[in-house]
Amino acid sequence: MTEIPPQHYAQGWADADDRRMPPLVGDEREILTSFLEFHRETFALKCAGLPAERLSERGLPPSGLSLHGLLRHLTGVERWWFRQQFAGEDVPMLYYSDEDPDQDFDRLDGSTEQAFALWRAECARSREIVATAASLDETGVHRASGGPVALRRILVHMIAEYARHNGHADLLRERIDGATGY
Repeated sequence: MTEIPPQHYAQGWADADDRRMPPLVGDEREILTSFLEFHRETFALKCAGLPAERLSERGLPPSGLSLHGLLRHLTGVERWWFRQQFAGEDVPMLYYSDEDPDQDFDRLDGSTEQAFALWRAECARSREIVATAASLDETGVHRASGGPVALRRILVHMIAEYARHNGHADLLRERIDGATGY
């Protein structure tokens, strides 16, 4: 087999990239949680080093997406899946109401610094919930169907959620200042 020169591999984000790469070998929980953490760290990198006002730019019309909006959305998604559906915690929705269901993307009020602090707190709580679960087979209540939803399914869903939105973040960041990398 022909060796691929290192410069032809996908290039990382930047010198400040200290993400932990998911292991090549591990048990199911380790692999799934490592990939989710990698995607969380990737999202943080896509937002790093930008002034607050740039995080709120909606740079790809007609889309209303912004890095700030994605941050708010991912914060709400962490709470929704891990705390509300899996752990059954009675905590309020973030950036959502029946009257204004898209406020995570549409209303960019509040400081981005506070939004990052809340996201980090929700990620930390999600990690605690996953760490204390005895098995990936444990279930919560899927709000849309009323049926059970396994922690394994939630982890896979969250990896897909972050991967999708990291793709959006790639485009937004490149549009803002030309920065690229996986």
